[in-house]
Amino acid sequence: MIYGANGFTGELTARRAKMQGMKPILAGRNEEKIKALADELDLSFRCFSLEDKALAEYIRDVSVVVHSAGPFSKTAKPMMEACIKANTHYLDITGEISVFEDSQRLSHKAKDAEIVICPGVGFDVIPTDCLAAQLKLKMPDAIHLRMGFDSKGRFSRGTAKTSIEGMPQGCKIRKNGKIKTIALGALDRNIDFGNGVKLSVAIPWGDISTAFYNTSIPNIEVYMPTSIGALRSMKFANYLRWLLASSFIQKFLTNKVDQGPKGPDENERKNSPMYVWGEVENAVGNRVTCRIKTNNGYDLTVNGSIACANHLLEDYEGDYGTLTPSQLAGPNLVERLPDCGTFMFETFS
Repeated sequence: MIYGANGFTGELTARRAKMQGMKPILAGRNEEKIKALADELDLSFRCFSLEDKALAEYIRDVSVVVHSAGPFSKTAKPMMEACIKANTHYLDITGEISVFEDSQRLSHKAKDAEIVICPGVGFDVIPTDCLAAQLKLKMPDAIHLRMGFDSKGRFSRGTAKTSIEGMPQGCKIRKNGKIKTIALGALDRNIDFGNGVKLSVAIPWGDISTAFYNTSIPNIEVYMPTSIGALRSMKFANYLRWLLASSFIQKFLTNKVDQGPKGPDENERKNSPMYVWGEVENAVGNRVTCRIKTNNGYDLTVNGSIACANHLLEDYEGDYGTLTPSQLAGPNLVERLPDCGTFMFETFS
């Protein structure tokens, strides 16, 4: 089942799954839109709200749910809990740290139900999660992990809204095993993601949560490119976080997003590859870096979520509980996805 199939990424996933000969059940709250898409693709559909007390009954006969309806900070936990009750595997495409942390707290219940909970089976966080796992294999004694990505691709409405929701919360890093909040723009450095050195700034990316459970590395930071002007604006925004948190400003900004395009079209996606970089360092200062080039984040999300769903559908014999994508399907998962490259390593002593 694809829940949220009428959203930008959900619809892309439904269309790609159909092209690959799969027959997912399309689901969501908006019956008109879900039915129209299901009729077009000749697929079955169900319409229900995540607030329905009988939520588990709608998915009890489903083997895997690919949850694509954000904002995941509000929608993920009800679906995860319903999947546990229904003994149904759960996947989603979130990048939100709070969702990853919630999923870990449900791990023991998922084990008891003999299901997998695996959030982040898209660009958030397949390539970085696999990269973190690969770097840990190269340097088992690493105590610092720094990662980042670069792309010029445009956000979908859902991703933009998630970013707006997170703005008042500041930046997140992991320090000595604990998630810490720091000021926006507080950490910056120059990084070559694989397409030239760029000024980059720390961001609150999902790997601040997932990479710790994947690698046990206690200090984690994630970066993306920025400009000097944008970095200054980010630092100034720290004085306005109280204002950005107000319901009026949040509503105003999300309404502006709704006035824009639903998401990047096929041509934009084709011309927006991702460059992913990572670095581990041990206590004596030895370092290993890794880079990989992938296709755009949306197509990677579609292919990644379908690959993880198929992995669970094909006589899955792995661990149960809460897993990261590389724990579920292996540290080379991203290399197996269409139009993705291979890991390139460098070692520094």
